[in-house]
Amino acid sequence: MTQSTHRKRVLAGSAALAVALTTAGLAVGPSAAGYGEAVIEPVETDLAGKDWVTTRATSNDADSGRAVDGDESTAWTPSGHRAHKKKDQALTLDLGGAYDGLHKIEVVLADATPARYVVETSADERRWVTVADHRDGRSGAAGTTALVDRDGTRYVRVRFTDAGHQGKQPGVAEIHAYNYLRDDLRLGADLSYADQERDQPYYLDAEAALAGEPDPGPHLLDVVQDRGMEHLRLRIWNDPRDETTGVETDPAYQGPERSLTVAREITARDMSLGIDFHYADSWADPSKQPKPRAWAELPFDDLTGQVHDFTADYLTRLKAQGTTPAKVAVGNEVINGFLYGSEAEIIGTTAPQYFTDEADVYQSRPGGGLLWDYWRSENPDEQRLYTQQWDRFATLMASGIDAVRETSPESEVEIHAIVDTGRLDKTMEFWTQLLTRLEAADAAPDVLALSYYPEWHGSPEELENNLHTIADAFPDYALDVAETAYPAESWPPGDPTPLPNSPFPVTVQGQADAIQRVFQVANDVPGNRVQGVLVWEPANWQPMFTWVETGSGWFPEANASLDVFHDSDVAHVLQDDVRVVARAHDDVRLPRTVAVLTPDDDGPGDGRPGNSRPGRTAVVWQAVPDDATATQRTSQRTFTVEGTTQYGPVTATVHVLPDR
Repeated sequence: MTQSTHRKRVLAGSAALAVALTTAGLAVGPSAAGYGEAVIEPVETDLAGKDWVTTRATSNDADSGRAVDGDESTAWTPSGHRAHKKKDQALTLDLGGAYDGLHKIEVVLADATPARYVVETSADERRWVTVADHRDGRSGAAGTTALVDRDGTRYVRVRFTDAGHQGKQPGVAEIHAYNYLRDDLRLGADLSYADQERDQPYYLDAEAALAGEPDPGPHLLDVVQDRGMEHLRLRIWNDPRDETTGVETDPAYQGPERSLTVAREITARDMSLGIDFHYADSWADPSKQPKPRAWAELPFDDLTGQVHDFTADYLTRLKAQGTTPAKVAVGNEVINGFLYGSEAEIIGTTAPQYFTDEADVYQSRPGGGLLWDYWRSENPDEQRLYTQQWDRFATLMASGIDAVRETSPESEVEIHAIVDTGRLDKTMEFWTQLLTRLEAADAAPDVLALSYYPEWHGSPEELENNLHTIADAFPDYALDVAETAYPAESWPPGDPTPLPNSPFPVTVQGQADAIQRVFQVANDVPGNRVQGVLVWEPANWQPMFTWVETGSGWFPEANASLDVFHDSDVAHVLQDDVRVVARAHDDVRLPRTVAVLTPDDDGPGDGRPGNSRPGRTAVVWQAVPDDATATQRTSQRTFTVEGTTQYGPVTATVHVLPDR
């Protein structure tokens, strides 16, 4: 089933949970999460203004960009030359790739004179589908809005079928192409801490928490499922240890055994599962990638074998209990390699503490750390070592990928890296070096993933540029934003100043907006290339929960920002812009209804997902001023009228033409 269907079923399926919680005195439901306040509107992007969108026209092509410059006072106008008068004149937008979430197209004509034209969409420029037909020369004056629900739209075309009709040359002042979250964009979180929080009650409603309800609230997994998360990732440590002392932890949180239980709890709630192999006993990230203690002194060939066997064994156990992962990450944030060994002396790593304290063990044999200090070196010895470590890293990576392919072929394989602020060149070198080797070894992954935290990885616009650059350079791979987060409260409290590189304040609203902005950036990459976005540890790191003191202790209450997971989807796309033409002294006739589309609805279309047709909804308009169409002898003027529908507001722009 599609992910949107999954989200709908999650919310419908939480009815039983709602009954149980209501009985316990807790208010529930999508609107119940409300600690703090947040207004969350569905994601909507006008793609026409994006840098990667191009325009072309059958005539006056040099002016075609005026239709997407955001200025209605400029326009593309087809040529009035005799050679063009007998031909259809067209303006085409190339969106740079397919979009499944493109649901609304607005065309603003350069004037309000009659025009004969159609608006069309296409996936390949061979088969065109008419989404607005104004060849009658009467409708669509001044512009039109079309609602569409077809997968794979890449091209939008405005085609004038009679460029010289009534001696006028119609033109296009602006085209807007609105994109909404795709049905299959997978939204969720890395929620590995659900292991040790299994017995921690989570409230859905602050009012109930403040009232000191004695009964325990729902499990964390119930809360995030109710809020619309659909995919959860678990990190897997080999033999969990204290990051400072290296002593084994008890309980062995996030270790293989305990994570099997969490995997069952996730899939039992109809959420898909991701597995993130750290291949370490503690944190592995860009600043540290220690080998697990059991592998630390192995020769390289044996180390390679252990990566394969550990991966294969654990996936076999997951499958045996009915929890086959949808996605498997081989390593975590491996921009600098992983499984560091003797090369750490050159890398200069100092973390974790046990890795340096026991260097004679952990750094005794070669591993898969990368020697970035030797990148672009003109020293032959340094270049040899640089290449040698790339070969080792790729060999270890291929071993893990092969294990996934052999034991869990249903699972997608992901490689997870980062882009440091201003260091896209390093990340492109990373992917080029690694993928070249993996492709040669017939061990290519399915998905290339990035972490995105603005304080380290730049602005949302930099994320957008990074994703586009990687997508263009490596067209055979899907992409992911495997980690992101944003705080709702500063520490110490009271300072809403945005994090570095971010425009969003540190508030509950700012948290919702920042996370939704990442959803938007991911969704807008052409070709539906980004598969999903995961928030990292929303119950712990820059949390989406607030601890509330009650009569029976402290309990975490969901921030209103947690609703971003289901409220970012659009339920109905409304024809919220209407263009009307009236003559001086004439009555203004506003439409009684406008179009409304329920994306991916099964009717009244042809029954195929992504191919439904819009319906109609009634509009209640404000009164039109009595003198709205007073005599206009020389020039056209415009005014607006506001209207309301059950799905939201509508604005009518009325163009009053002068006396004949």
